[in-house]
Amino acid sequence: MSELNNIALKILEKGKGILAADESTGTMTKRLEGVKVPSTPENRLLFRETLFSASGMSDCIGGVILYDETIKQTSSKKNKIPELISKMGSAPGIKVDTGAKVLAGSPEEKITEGLDGLRERLIEYHKLGAKFTKWRGVYNISKNYPSKLAIHVNAHALARYSALVQECNMVPIVEPEVLMDGEHSANDCYEKTSEVIKKCFDELILHKVDLKGIILKPNMILAGNKSKDKISNEEVANLTLKCLKNSVPSEVPGIAFLSGGQSEVEATENLDLINKNNNTNFIMSYSYGRALQQSALKLWSKNIQNIEGTQKVFNHRAKMNSLAAQGKWSKDLEI
Repeated sequence: MSELNNIALKILEKGKGILAADESTGTMTKRLEGVKVPSTPENRLLFRETLFSASGMSDCIGGVILYDETIKQTSSKKNKIPELISKMGSAPGIKVDTGAKVLAGSPEEKITEGLDGLRERLIEYHKLGAKFTKWRGVYNISKNYPSKLAIHVNAHALARYSALVQECNMVPIVEPEVLMDGEHSANDCYEKTSEVIKKCFDELILHKVDLKGIILKPNMILAGNKSKDKISNEEVANLTLKCLKNSVPSEVPGIAFLSGGQSEVEATENLDLINKNNNTNFIMSYSYGRALQQSALKLWSKNIQNIEGTQKVFNHRAKMNSLAAQGKWSKDLEI
């Protein structure tokens, strides 16, 4: 078993998942201002440190994705943030793309940038303690999208990124996100997500990426947020499993879903149903941002010194998702 495979399996072992705390300064500023907290480096660190030192980390969180600012910060107890995360038994990770920009030739779509200078940045992040990385490609769904161009160039970028990450002895999270914005049906989402994931693996194989040493971070199969044709949670689980079974090579050790606009409980319930019906050999877990943090952020914003109360809310959400990752969650466990 390779070292990279070991890291991937350890991140997702025993119902653990990933805390996506890699919001850029701009995104984090929107979140904090949305709850009337000034977005200073100190406040951004205080909220994140509150979560990273919560007891739920040890039991439920196998990896934390950080942003460039955070991985270089030092906690109030003088621990470097990657050290704090490691002490909680979790692996520090880092977002390494530089964001989605307008795609030349198809201005309605996006291409994720950040390959220039990536090899050097990866060496620096590895020295800072990162064990894994993240790169997100985004795809719109409509009558004409995603285009073949967007599917191809984003798959190519994800593969080049993954090859460079493995060269630096880290596990790449491969995140092709088919967005839920729009009026499309769940069936449209199924078709487009299948096409996107298959193309990603074609490119990963072409670039000689070791599939046993990656984690796939896909969207679940959902109808668009403006669609009139919503489907049940059971149908979400069944379509998601069918899509991944038909699109993902068996060597991939684990799949960690993004929450992609779902509410906290909805993201947990869908993950639970996926695991209750999981007839694959893939570990199916979570890599959630808002779906792990939103309630904790709301409570924290009322009094940013209420560390214990904030951690209690976070611990609950982490525990619910950990149970869902094992197919052991039920609604009556929710507060």
